[in-house]
Amino acid sequence: MSLSPDELLAHLKKHPGRSLSVREILAAFPLPRHERQAARLLIDNLADDGLLQRVKGNRYRLVRNAVLLQGKVTVHRAGYGFVVLDDKGKEDIFVPARHLGSVMDGDRVSVRIVRSERHGRAGRSEGRIVQVLERGHQELLGRYELHHRNAFVVPADPRLSHPVQLAAPSTIPVKSGQIVVLRIDSYPTATRPPFGTILRVLGDADDPAVEIAAAVYKYGLPADFEPDVLAAASALPTVVRPEDRLGREDLRELPLVTIDGETAMDFDDAVAVRREEQGRIRLWVAIADVGFYVAPGSPIDQQALERSTSVYFPGHCIPMLPESLSNEICSLKPQQDRLAMVAEMLFDADGQRVDSRFYSAVICSHARLTYTEVRDHLEAGQSQEVAGQDQLLGHLQVMEELAEHLTVMRRRRGSLDFDLPEAEVVLGLQGRPENIVRAERNMAHRIIEEFMLAANEAVATFLHEQQVSLLFRIHESPNLEKLQAFQEFVAYLNYGLVIDGKSDTAHQLQTLLSQVAGRPEERMVNQVLLRSMKQARYDAENVGHFGLAAELYCHFTSPIRRYPDLVVHRILREVLTKEKQSPQRDSWWQRQLPAIAEQCSVNERRAMEAERDIIDLKKCQFMADRVGEEFQGNISGVQAFGFFVELQQVFVEGLVSVASLDDDYYQYEEHLHRLLGERRRKIYQIGMEVSVRLRHVDLDRRQIDFELL
Repeated sequence: MSLSPDELLAHLKKHPGRSLSVREILAAFPLPRHERQAARLLIDNLADDGLLQRVKGNRYRLVRNAVLLQGKVTVHRAGYGFVVLDDKGKEDIFVPARHLGSVMDGDRVSVRIVRSERHGRAGRSEGRIVQVLERGHQELLGRYELHHRNAFVVPADPRLSHPVQLAAPSTIPVKSGQIVVLRIDSYPTATRPPFGTILRVLGDADDPAVEIAAAVYKYGLPADFEPDVLAAASALPTVVRPEDRLGREDLRELPLVTIDGETAMDFDDAVAVRREEQGRIRLWVAIADVGFYVAPGSPIDQQALERSTSVYFPGHCIPMLPESLSNEICSLKPQQDRLAMVAEMLFDADGQRVDSRFYSAVICSHARLTYTEVRDHLEAGQSQEVAGQDQLLGHLQVMEELAEHLTVMRRRRGSLDFDLPEAEVVLGLQGRPENIVRAERNMAHRIIEEFMLAANEAVATFLHEQQVSLLFRIHESPNLEKLQAFQEFVAYLNYGLVIDGKSDTAHQLQTLLSQVAGRPEERMVNQVLLRSMKQARYDAENVGHFGLAAELYCHFTSPIRRYPDLVVHRILREVLTKEKQSPQRDSWWQRQLPAIAEQCSVNERRAMEAERDIIDLKKCQFMADRVGEEFQGNISGVQAFGFFVELQQVFVEGLVSVASLDDDYYQYEEHLHRLLGERRRKIYQIGMEVSVRLRHVDLDRRQIDFELL
């Protein structure tokens, strides 16, 4: 093990005020001969970094109050980085590009603060890397390039800026431009690049299958099921057997229907409604009983926990469960008997839940509906004189009425509804992007969203009342400082908002969102507010869900594609079958749930990053052949290095670099999310309409560059 800066500094602390020669310093460490030169270099570097003081006679002594901190480096694509400290109670340290040296993204390092005052970037101190303690990458994904007999691999991750040269000619056949997995044999230094060896070739960079394989490797996604998992899945029944119905309520005559997208293959929720007296509406939410088929601790269960969630790419899905479960016996296919866990709820005329019941059942979906079909039915029904002529339409209209009541009820209590459309990639037969459009969100989507929210909240409330341990879906209250910055921002737009830590913040924010709805600044306010929020996650301890203004909330409605839902199903079943009365069983859940929550939260973020990465790649591919074309767009985000423009013609976003704005010198006003010209006082801020020309598309960096017209 080589000598670390902390070990060396700790030794010098034993000799306060004394100066020691290099020989005297190294005498305290039994280093092999080949490491002594590296230790001498470390001493020089510590002196260059101001941690040691050189004195006459080539001697060194410790600088008073010299402190090294440790953490992991995150490198920004612009070249600078941050050290996320191991001590979570301390803020990240900003490291300028000139001080990163040969460090790579993900490395664990020792860092010294060179400017103790708060730095301009997000209020962080500035530091300098002293030593790499542990490398973050032993392998990497990249594109093989061959230029004038010089072979190297360009990392696919733009944060890994060092091209890796091949230590020797590849023994694996590879062509220039292909995507490869490479082992790093030696890391970069101040004088030499990194070297590596190709381990395997994934294929051509523009092959859609290779793009998925690259994303799987890049994000560490488990793509293929192990043989024992597939064997266990194939041994499960393919139909509901008579013995499977024992102890279950029979809801096969209930007109349950599934409502999903056109391309959906796994149907894990079915819904039905019935109007009752005094304006009440009864709602059934039937969820696929995955827990009946997936035993705790089984190979299928272990693999599902490892994945934690299904990952959805355009035209492709990496499922959490084998397809014989997710697309077959667990999928609520129409006109086929299926096992389900049911949340039956009764709502009054205002959308308040007045009763609820939970049980296992056997169901038979009466129809597989799409969002488009439901929308068309509802729109057509508005012009019909007698809605009762169409039985299905009658059910859908009751669903629409209940969904509207639930929406009003949630907003009344302060639930936040962000209006931020998502991108939908339209693929051709070869898997290439043919268009990028805004995903439609119609009344059919709202019906399912409201019903699923209601079921999740009802289950969480019921299990909490049973005083059992539970895996909650939590959303912590936002940081007061960030909300006050948001308050200052909307005040600039002439919107009043009281953020003092005492007022009902959720209601204040919901009122604001209602006020900006339909206005030009609506998207801007939604985006800035969303960036002020914390990220929702799973936890064994309940702190409520701020975004939904719900005191108790869990995930229950998607056990085919989310592991936390499967956990909640198991806990609910134990309560319903009276198995949960044992203190030992609850103690077991208390030990298991924190680790499950952490793993599922981490894997959820991993899946979201992978999905976003592929969407960004498809956007870049779609725009690659349109360089030079002109577009209308709106500014969707502002940073110190430029502003992002979302196009009106296609749902694509790109960057206008501040360096390309040559008519003035622009200052970034972070609290107002805008750039301000020093001389002409011209302003670029979120929501402004601009005309741009597509200048460049970088597929590797997933970056689209515009220039103003």
